[in-house]
Amino acid sequence: MDSDKQRVQGILKQLGRAYPDAPETYLDHSNAFEMLIATILSANTADACVNTITPELFSRYPDVELLMRASLEDLIGIIRRCGTYNRKSSYIRDSARLIAERFGGEVPKSMEDLVTLPGVSRKTANVVLSVVFKINEGVVVDTHVMRVTQRIGLTQHQKNRKKAERDLMALLPREQWYKYAKLVGAHGRRTCNSRKPECDACAVKDLCPSAGRFT
Repeated sequence: MDSDKQRVQGILKQLGRAYPDAPETYLDHSNAFEMLIATILSANTADACVNTITPELFSRYPDVELLMRASLEDLIGIIRRCGTYNRKSSYIRDSARLIAERFGGEVPKSMEDLVTLPGVSRKTANVVLSVVFKINEGVVVDTHVMRVTQRIGLTQHQKNRKKAERDLMALLPREQWYKYAKLVGAHGRRTCNSRKPECDACAVKDLCPSAGRFT
């Protein structure tokens, strides 16, 4: 454990140098409501696709009061091209309704409250809390973070994101939880991709037990 704690600090340092421009999020938004809805829509969907549909969605439904009254048919028409539109159209409308009814129209600022909303997983809640409210209640473990975390040997869990998140929370001080997700996410998108990671160009190959296995 202690050696991994030291190693993860080296990983963060080197990734910070490699990706000084790593964004806080890849989802376009201008407020907490938009961030929440965009993150719900991004589940199992590329962020780039979500960014193509949210301008129309937020133009027509810019707040919870309007979104909660939208017809499912209209929402489906807007989000259809990004897939899983039947389920997600219900999620975003029902979440808007619950925010209006339970939280005074404001996106809640706690994990406990956020995960009561339809379509909001722990990962989704972590994204909203970290990006919008600068609150670290956990580590965002998306597809990219999960893949890279496994490869660099900081979790032995292959599919269980909650257990991988617990491993990371034990290794990192709380103030670094989102920094880790941001930098490792950027690394997963740009270098350590799923099919053919670029190990030769990897900024942390000297700290990665999987380096060279994919070449």
